[in-house]
Amino acid sequence: MAACSADSRGLFGEAVRAVLGSWPVLQIAVENGFGGVHSKEKAEWMVGAVDQYFYTNADLEQYEVEETLMGMMNDEFDTIVEDGSQSLVAQQLCVLFLQCRRGDTAAVRSKIAQLHQNKYNVKVNVQEAKASDEEEESSEDETEDMDCEAAAGSTATTAPPNLETTTAHSSDPKEEEQEVDGWTVVRRKKK
Repeated sequence: MAACSADSRGLFGEAVRAVLGSWPVLQIAVENGFGGVHSKEKAEWMVGAVDQYFYTNADLEQYEVEETLMGMMNDEFDTIVEDGSQSLVAQQLCVLFLQCRRGDTAAVRSKIAQLHQNKYNVKVNVQEAKASDEEEESSEDETEDMDCEAAAGSTATTAPPNLETTTAHSSDPKEEEQEVDGWTVVRRKKK
């Protein structure tokens, strides 16, 4: 492996931090505490471990980096990545490492800036989505009234019905219908 200057090694560390910091799977794991109370510390450790992994292993292939990332996510965050994003993350890391080794610092700094910008755009979109979801849930709670009064005392909803006697306990037979398999269909009340 070619000798790397201290500047390019530090730059690669920044690149690793940017790539992992913009990886939604890792960020979700950290924000939701999948790694326990020390999730943030584990994510920081992961940055250093990936940086060290590249410098201690000669000629890494993308699949090796993917497997390492998958192992870290599984071991540290109890997370199995199934969305395929580990391939993109591994590819970005390999490309950035090669650029650092060649001394192409301008390209690496440009990619770091781009990743930081993408990270902030994703966070803004996620927060906006959460706010709109909460508004929809509160409005749905206010507007949806279900008519379940007839089923409260009914034995037809608690036990499977006899196939010959399927009666619904409702004043309007269209409002509640009992299916042959024992389920009761409850429809919205007309306003």
